[in-house]
Amino acid sequence: MKIVATICARGGSKGIPRKNIRPLCGKPLIVHTIEVAKKYKLIDRIIVSTDAPEIAEIAKASGAEVPFLRPKELATDDAPKLTVIKHAIQFLESEEGYHTDIVVDLDPTSPLRTEKDIEACVRMVMDEGADNVFSVTKAHRNPYFNMVEVIDGNVQLVKQLAQAVIRRQDAPQVYDLNASIYVWKREALMNNDSIFLERTKIYVMPEWTTDIDNEVDFEFVEFILEKGMYKC
Repeated sequence: MKIVATICARGGSKGIPRKNIRPLCGKPLIVHTIEVAKKYKLIDRIIVSTDAPEIAEIAKASGAEVPFLRPKELATDDAPKLTVIKHAIQFLESEEGYHTDIVVDLDPTSPLRTEKDIEACVRMVMDEGADNVFSVTKAHRNPYFNMVEVIDGNVQLVKQLAQAVIRRQDAPQVYDLNASIYVWKREALMNNDSIFLERTKIYVMPEWTTDIDNEVDFEFVEFILEKGMYKC
């Protein structure tokens, strides 16, 4: 089965300027993701989708392909991620006649992953009948226990059960998407506009495998790498 990895990295970033190429442990952030994709040998091609020539040059120098620059309408703050990934696959099919069976999307802003993590997600699609898989971590807050919302001026738990939960350990387990790994069967990706499908599965990663949204996140990920919890 052919496997294509996509890495979506636009040039604009409001929280951290030039985030995708900011140095992390001595190398641009996106390079960490390209290198781990190269380690997983079942991936046939690594395609970077970007609108920024600077990112494109760094990606190509690191061993990824950049067969196009992303159209401007897909490089805005509100451009849906699924649409961007589909565009990359459609480009390969229409412009190169290249068809894939499985698509693996790796977000450069969530670099704390190994090739074994990627393999585990791919195997869930290849061997366990999942249409798609995405990585998660156990949530730090639980809507059944310590997450509240205000409705009509009243404060209440986000999700309420018939019997109140006294201890967090007794609440149903919930998860945070950590934006690290997404895997689809090609048809499941191209024929749907959601990641929540009939045969969706999750892959649980350590709680500190976080997505980088701000300076604190960046420093935290750098700390994890420098401590050797993931290889730098």
